[in-house]
Amino acid sequence: MSERKKQIAILGSTGSIGTQALEVIQDNSILFEVYALTANNQVDLLIEQARKFNPEIVVIANENHYSKLKNALSDLPIKVFAGNEAIADVATVESVDIVLTAMVGYSGLLPTIKAVQAGKKIALANKETLVVAGELICELVEKHHAAIIPVDSEHSAIFQCLVGEGNNPVEKLILTASGGPFRTKSLSELERVTSAQALKHPNWEMGAKITIDSASMMNKGFEIIEAKWLFGVSPEQIDVVVHPQSIIHSMVQFADGSVKAQLGLPDMKLPIQYAFTYPDRLKTNFQRLDFNICSQFTFHKPDMERFRNLSYAYYAMDKGGNMPCILNAANEVVVAEFLKDRIGFLQMSDIIEEVMEKADFLTKPSYDDYVLTDTTVRELTKSIIGI
Repeated sequence: MSERKKQIAILGSTGSIGTQALEVIQDNSILFEVYALTANNQVDLLIEQARKFNPEIVVIANENHYSKLKNALSDLPIKVFAGNEAIADVATVESVDIVLTAMVGYSGLLPTIKAVQAGKKIALANKETLVVAGELICELVEKHHAAIIPVDSEHSAIFQCLVGEGNNPVEKLILTASGGPFRTKSLSELERVTSAQALKHPNWEMGAKITIDSASMMNKGFEIIEAKWLFGVSPEQIDVVVHPQSIIHSMVQFADGSVKAQLGLPDMKLPIQYAFTYPDRLKTNFQRLDFNICSQFTFHKPDMERFRNLSYAYYAMDKGGNMPCILNAANEVVVAEFLKDRIGFLQMSDIIEEVMEKADFLTKPSYDDYVLTDTTVRELTKSIIGI
């Protein structure tokens, strides 16, 4: 008698992580099955995915696309819904074994909370969830006995380094950063950077928002905040080192001084699959690391004067409360405006700094406080930009 296939809900199936997750499921179709697919706006790709994987449920966040989605799938026995609440509800369906949260930005918070409250295994690729409301999420995980397995390559690497270590004390987490496409550019050169240049990451293929965050080092800033909550360490125990080759995905330094690292070629399918199969490792046909070719690893200290977002993230992590939520909301607005070439690359950091100074700070925010903070900070950021 064959074992029941694991049912997976992919929240954000049309993005970079979502599409690669579908490849992993297709390659391991005897183990996994798509139960639900959700997307924000990319209705045509969602229709294509739904017809290929025939899930039980499909949801489009943008309700304007509902009719098109419903009509395109009318010949299939797929339940079609629309709206953000419907996406959050998908995360709680009893039949779902694993929820992959691959939505972009703040939008992933509520579905992740719902999945945690339902006691699900969560493959977390939406770092903003822990950035915005890490304390709340950790309390809920403990209360509802949910499991979070990180999908981000850096956090997956740390997670893998910790497997088998039991209660051995951790001295330091060392997150590696590629440095993005502008790591060698001067401040005067950064002033002239365009969104088109920023979208050309040297090592990773990612969505537009995360690619810009990588170029500005905000992505790494979010990762240090996420690491604090995922692994229960203090801010002083988290270091960042620039490693342009992107082969060492992160490291853990233990109390005895030994350092464990997880290595691999920059391919997100590996951490996605590991999150689905943990604690097992499945054989793959992924390209292997050849040390005869990858023979030189270099490391540099990140420059927090040129890339101020990293220092803002450390500040927000130290400050706590709703400050990381303020940081995230401001960043989502400035990235969107930079992508439209309405503000400059360095202006993004200028505006974020001003918002962090002006926004209302709360020491012990509730979920409703996070929602209000996100709304008011977006408005504040837009008013500073002049839109």
